Amino acid sequence: MRTEIKLTEDMFQPVNDNFKNAENISRPNIPFWTDVWRRLKQNKLAMVGLTIISLLAVMAIIGPYLSGFNYYSQDFSKKNLHPNSIHWFGTDYAGRDIFTRAWYGARISLFIGLMAASIDFVIGVVYGGFSGFKAGRIDNIMMRIGEVFYSIPHLLMVILLMVVLPQGLWTIILAMTITGWIPMSRLVRGQVLQLKEQEYVQAAKAMGASTGWILRKHLIPNTMGPILVNITLTVPQAIFAEATLSFLGLGVPPPMASWGTMTSDALESLFVGNAYQLFIPAFLISLTMFAFNVLGDGLRDALDPRLRK
Repeated sequence: MRTEIKLTEDMFQPVNDNFKNAENISRPNIPFWTDVWRRLKQNKLAMVGLTIISLLAVMAIIGPYLSGFNYYSQDFSKKNLHPNSIHWFGTDYAGRDIFTRAWYGARISLFIGLMAASIDFVIGVVYGGFSGFKAGRIDNIMMRIGEVFYSIPHLLMVILLMVVLPQGLWTIILAMTITGWIPMSRLVRGQVLQLKEQEYVQAAKAMGASTGWILRKHLIPNTMGPILVNITLTVPQAIFAEATLSFLGLGVPPPMASWGTMTSDALESLFVGNAYQLFIPAFLISLTMFAFNVLGDGLRDALDPRLRK
């Protein structure tokens, strides 16, 4: 038997604003790069690396002017002085102030590292992005050309260029970037090959967008995560490569100073009680490489969408 239920006003309640918004997403919409920065700040070691890099950059700018000495004046009456209240890092075999030379060397070393990374970024992104987007025969030809360059021993090519070309700052940068862009291009190519089959790229193609527009607006921005991580690792590699060349006598010409030339000059003083001359530039090189590497690790974690909360 069917029972009728009488509806009364007590069974109902008015709808309020909280009920209307019950299905709304409560989490605020955070832009991607804002979220990346928030997650990077949570990585204490990465922030330590960023702080060290910032301090090194500041000291590279103002450091050479703090001691009152220049980086090239020689005074043999003050050679091999240990750190004191006047010469804070001591002097070298020619009586030059090591504090001033260390921070002037920071300018040279950081400039070489940043320029090498920038050139690798520009050439690698353009070359690898175009190769991956076109694919097919064009991709095969471009990749084979890159492999031919990459098969030549990097250090051998650098040394040959340094011997043939006039010794100087831009020669070092050219020597390190002539094949240094190839790993970046291969990284970008792999990312583009994955992304170019996405629906938004196919839609852009159907609407008649050009290759350059699709790369600039869709593909390259979506590969910036791995690219940025690679850049942070390229900078210390270039600094260390410059130090190696300078140690072999193929670095910047005198009287210019870099951390590599300072370690090379200090080698003869190592066994006569002047180890501080070698320790200071070696410590700065190690500190810079540590800072960039931990920052790169932090960026890799911050840019990983699988770790996003």
